[in-house]
Amino acid sequence: MTFPKPYADAAMRLRVPSGFLLVAAFAWWAAPDPPSLAWGAPVSLAGLLLRAWAAGHLSKNQALATGGPYAWVRNPLYLGTLLVALGLAVASRQAGLAALFAAVFALVYLPAIQLEEEHLRKLFPEYAEYARRVPALTPRRPDVPSGERFRFELYVNNQEYQALAGYLAGLGLLGWKVWG
Repeated sequence: MTFPKPYADAAMRLRVPSGFLLVAAFAWWAAPDPPSLAWGAPVSLAGLLLRAWAAGHLSKNQALATGGPYAWVRNPLYLGTLLVALGLAVASRQAGLAALFAAVFALVYLPAIQLEEEHLRKLFPEYAEYARRVPALTPRRPDVPSGERFRFELYVNNQEYQALAGYLAGLGLLGWKVWG
């Protein structure tokens, strides 16, 4: 799906505000129980780990990331975000929150992905070939392992520890709602 540039630009600016809206909705409506936490938390943790792995391979605007999770999928950070949201929605036991997360992903994050890919095509001539080989959001096993190693300094430089803090806060809120 291709979005008109003015819409994609507006959606890109809405990423952070929509995140705050999602957090507020989640805090208000989540109604977890121990089984929902047991099902949702591992899914969210998998998404968080995917985001961390991706951040440790990403040198923004300096080199095209093609190793680690980028050998499997072009947008592992967004896929990780989707998994975190899915797991939290399962843990919340609220179909409405799942629908809200899905709508925000479709209306805000997909246009942001489109803009970022346009930026990468301009910045890195080799991006077109990479995009031809590697799917956007559905992982596939790479033909050849990249051999690139995770770099903790990139994880820190990309401030991915903020996602960890948000995840822990979300789990804390869910735990408080169950046992508090």
